[in-house]
Amino acid sequence: MKDHTGQVQIGPGSDLSGANLIGINLSKANLEKVNLNKANLSKINLSEADLRGADLVGANLSEADLHEANLHGATLTDAYLNRANLRGADLREASLRGADLTQADLSGAHLNRAILRKAGLSAANLSGADLTQSDLLEADLFGANLTQANLSGANLSYANLSGINLSGANLTQANLTNAYLSETNLSGANLSDVILPHT
Repeated sequence: MKDHTGQVQIGPGSDLSGANLIGINLSKANLEKVNLNKANLSKINLSEADLRGADLVGANLSEADLHEANLHGATLTDAYLNRANLRGADLREASLRGADLTQADLSGAHLNRAILRKAGLSAANLSGADLTQSDLLEADLFGANLTQANLSGANLSYANLSGINLSGANLTQANLTNAYLSETNLSGANLSDVILPHT
């Protein structure tokens, strides 16, 4: 989207697909429903930004600052979010299918009903995160921190939960069918009505 001077405008509904926005500061910006498909957003500051319904398919958000950003309903399929700061971010109903969240900080993030199928979450910090009814089918959570996380009703079937910390987590009615639980810390976890792995 360009204004009358031909300058690219960044705002709600803008088409910035493929744009190179490395390291710029868009903190608290209104980017609702913006198209950032395959954009390079590494190390960008999007803290507290409004990205509701944004298209971030295949975008590079590695090491981006997204703490407390609103990504409700955003599409982040196959996005790169490795080492991104997503503390307290709103990712409710967001699609993160196949996204790379290796070593990302998602502590206190809201991921209710988020789609995380086949997402890479190894060594991610999800302490205190709300993953109620989220879909983590075949997700890789190797070595992740999920202390005090809420995973009630979550689908964790075929997920790699090896070596993760689930101490104090709420797994009420979670589906762990065929999940990998080698060396998983479940001390103090709530396992009420959980569907356990097949043996």
